[in-house]
Amino acid sequence: MKIHGLQKMTLLDFPGKVACTVFLGGCDFRCPFCHNYELLDGSAPALMDEEELLRFLRGRLGLLDGVAITGGEPLLRKDLPDLLRAIRELGFAVKVDTNGNHPEALEAILSEGLADYIAMDIKNSPQKYALTAGLKVLDLAPVRQSVRLLLDSAIPYEFRTTVVDELHEASDFEAIGQWIAGAKAYYLQAFTDRDSVPFEGFHAPTKENLEKYASIARLYVPYTAIRGV
Repeated sequence: MKIHGLQKMTLLDFPGKVACTVFLGGCDFRCPFCHNYELLDGSAPALMDEEELLRFLRGRLGLLDGVAITGGEPLLRKDLPDLLRAIRELGFAVKVDTNGNHPEALEAILSEGLADYIAMDIKNSPQKYALTAGLKVLDLAPVRQSVRLLLDSAIPYEFRTTVVDELHEASDFEAIGQWIAGAKAYYLQAFTDRDSVPFEGFHAPTKENLEKYASIARLYVPYTAIRGV
């Protein structure tokens, strides 16, 4: 497997763990505010392969607690379960980030116990999902199925939304809250502009609006928090 990026240590990407973050290429969404847009088509040069990653991890035994797998969209990779098994065999906890569009792959990971934590993006309210995902048309059924899988799961997980001033408003968080009602955790994180964001003209919400959105979602998901502000 090609590994397209590696952050050697993070205290932020895997709650409660000292971890590294592994970036995999390829994604089926085209979110116009994406920070990792160069990874979307999988054409970015690979940093290393799977064996080199595992060699790095063997050298971090006792120093790292976990490995966060992100992208791109990791669940596009058919060989992802093999990588997760190899990482877990070394003794590391595993977190997987996903856009939720691949429920069969998510279910396989959950059923085999290959992840200790799942973070799933909720891009927006259902009626604005395709727009926010950068697609003309989007069948939301797979995303809904992934939401249900996590709501029914016993493992730790979170839903999260990157809030963009031009794409989100209060009514969206009413709809999202109703959709994921009863979730274990929901995080709102403000958009941050970077050179890697493909389109200009996006802005972070005001702190006042972010707090308002969180208060709306909290009616449905009591543990709703703002991250990174």
